[in-house]
Amino acid sequence: MIGVSKRFKSQYAVKSVDLSVDEGTFFSILGPSGCGKTTTLRMLGGFITPDEGEIRLGGEQVNSIPPHRRDVNTVFQSYALFGHLSVADNVAFGLKRKRVRSAEIRQRVGDILRVVSLEERAHAKPAELSGGQQQRVALARALVNMPKLLLLDEPLGALDLKLRRQMQTELKHIQREVGVAFIYVTHDQEEALTMSDRIAVMNEGRVLQVGSPSEIYERPANLFVAQFIGSINALPGTYRDGIVSLDCGASITLGSSGSSGLSDGDAAVACIRPEKIMLASPDVPASSSVAGTIAEATYLGSGISYRVRMSDGATAEVLAARGAGQVPSVPVGTQVDLRWLTDDCLLFHRNSGQAIGDLAAAVDTAAGA
Repeated sequence: MIGVSKRFKSQYAVKSVDLSVDEGTFFSILGPSGCGKTTTLRMLGGFITPDEGEIRLGGEQVNSIPPHRRDVNTVFQSYALFGHLSVADNVAFGLKRKRVRSAEIRQRVGDILRVVSLEERAHAKPAELSGGQQQRVALARALVNMPKLLLLDEPLGALDLKLRRQMQTELKHIQREVGVAFIYVTHDQEEALTMSDRIAVMNEGRVLQVGSPSEIYERPANLFVAQFIGSINALPGTYRDGIVSLDCGASITLGSSGSSGLSDGDAAVACIRPEKIMLASPDVPASSSVAGTIAEATYLGSGISYRVRMSDGATAEVLAARGAGQVPSVPVGTQVDLRWLTDDCLLFHRNSGQAIGDLAAAVDTAAGA
């Protein structure tokens, strides 16, 4: 996609989007409801024509090519299986419409059913299958034609949590085996992080960042991405004389390169992931720390999530993993210190939301460099 935009009446649903997806890549488009991700997917599939820009598939512009003539298939949240047809006949439907020879149809249907582990259910009707099995039939039907690109519009949304997580693993396995590029639309951050090779984060019709899951999570380009992807503690503060003084009492001293773009009096936000914060006893000496009180503790099985109230009245979330050297359980009301490493702190302009450089240049933080 090159400079693609789409308006509905006078409102932009998608604005100047540039996206490039390599062959064999699992690419997710992630964002909140109404951000433009489904409109983007439908333009790729040919169901909506863009007002501006180009959509290219294998180097060929396909803006005016209808869906049935594009080498693209789509799997929707509603699987739209034919209830009166068997699994095999559902999968073969598109091949029969293309008048593929019967022997080749049997071969290709058998091959794809083995890929999705449904060869033993070939003669079953959709009503006899579980939700996850129906989802795999829809996937097999879309893949049996071996398109250049497969589009998936939140296909796991109707499944329960346990089955959805199982299908995430299976989808990624299937994608690697068939080697077709997948573009997957979702609002579920965990889903995108689990399955994707690359992720595009959208908001208000624009792509804010494209990167690997680790890049998106560890080095978000702006405050929206940081807060949308997973949990994060956003601590406001003010910049003056090379130091960002946070309202909670911590401070961040920036390097002397002057590359932050901050001026005295500018508002900033420091962000730290809950799992990056350490709980320590106030009795343990430290060069710097942020004092707080345990206000709430939630048992999660694999760890404990703490809400810690700081001196300014704001709260921070701390995720203590069991067996990772953290105190296994800290009672509500306990006085604690919060500490984090310099490299685990992200800094943003509060007004623009843009990231402020790489804090590896910082010489000190209240969490102890």
